[in-house]
Amino acid sequence: MTTKEMSKRQLRREQMRRREMRSRLLGIGLISVGALILAFWFIYPMLKPIGDIAEPPVITRTNVDFNAVGNPDAPIKIEEYSDFQCPYCRVFFENTEKQLLSTYVADGTVYFVYRSFGTFIGPESAAAAEAAYCAGDQGKFWEMHDILFANQTGENAGAYSDRRIAAYAGRIGLDRKEFNSCFNSRKYADMVEQDGKDGLLAGIQATPSFVLSYTVNGETKTRIIQGARSLDVFQQEIEAALAEMGQ
Repeated sequence: MTTKEMSKRQLRREQMRRREMRSRLLGIGLISVGALILAFWFIYPMLKPIGDIAEPPVITRTNVDFNAVGNPDAPIKIEEYSDFQCPYCRVFFENTEKQLLSTYVADGTVYFVYRSFGTFIGPESAAAAEAAYCAGDQGKFWEMHDILFANQTGENAGAYSDRRIAAYAGRIGLDRKEFNSCFNSRKYADMVEQDGKDGLLAGIQATPSFVLSYTVNGETKTRIIQGARSLDVFQQEIEAALAEMGQ
């Protein structure tokens, strides 16, 4: 083999070695970029700003007991099945709830209970409901209820991410360690799931819906009010129930 032929072979080998090296470096680069993108995807949600937190309206509630308010021996019980992500539920909260509380709950006519509707709209529905129940452990279910509705932004859009929920807990003055222990352990996951099942059994098909129950001659009767209705609608149903009871 001549020196010239050896030189050509060595040149080809060197060219192949360089191509292999470039391919290897390109592969490593692509893997590194992919890893960085993946890391950013997971880390960024933990680093991005929480954003502004809206303050809820001030609502006076009497005889608060966890997720209920009013006299438990009241002649009429109203259970609201709701979803913190539901825009119509927010409409009821903003336009009717305060009136209902001041008119019929404050005078002992109605015992009002808030219940979730499971994961009706999505995972943030359950997260928000569990957060409210965890706040209830510290006697602040309704404070969390109010700030959750005040900061509703859309369906599964991040308004009820873990970080924002933690911020709400801080804003309403909860013991953060106690709240985080409850929320992170998903203490109330089963309760939220049961809310959804009970709602379906009661005939609930949409949120918000309200089960109005009362007793006539030992028989429990129920009426369902569906939608973000005005106080007038509740008034008609309540007065009709009272009349049926002879009150």
